Amino acid sequence: MELSSQMTAVEVVQIVAWLDAHGVVYQVNGGWGVDALVGRQTRPHQDLDVFIDEDREADFMAWLTSRGYRVTDDWRPVRVQLSSPFGQVDVHSMRLDPAGNGVQQGFAGEVYLHPSEQRVAGVIDGQAVVVASAERARELRRGYPPRAVDHHDLALLDEL
Repeated sequence: MELSSQMTAVEVVQIVAWLDAHGVVYQVNGGWGVDALVGRQTRPHQDLDVFIDEDREADFMAWLTSRGYRVTDDWRPVRVQLSSPFGQVDVHSMRLDPAGNGVQQGFAGEVYLHPSEQRVAGVIDGQAVVVASAERARELRRGYPPRAVDHHDLALLDEL
């Protein structure tokens, strides 16, 4: 099976449609999240970063597997990367607290809070998607040396 080096908008929309149809609380992050805030694709994407309700992770992973995705990196509790001819999906599970905030576990006992009020609407290929706010998208790019794609995304966030 040849793996794709690009995640297309068409594939992102199909994934989000499944999440929406199954009532999964999710948030698109990473480059696709920034492009969704802008309302158009601004660069090629290797993957889709999606944070989901951990109670729905098994169902989501089973659906992805049924479509030809296979686990290529398992860094739980932080993320699981699945790859296929359609692209790569990085699944970040988060426990939802009573207020609907996402609580994500890190490797060394860290806890990352993804506030529900920082989930906003974006658009990918004409379809509404749930994304991190521009402020939150910027926060998620802290803590590691920025790559060229991060500089691109941060410049777009500055324009918003």
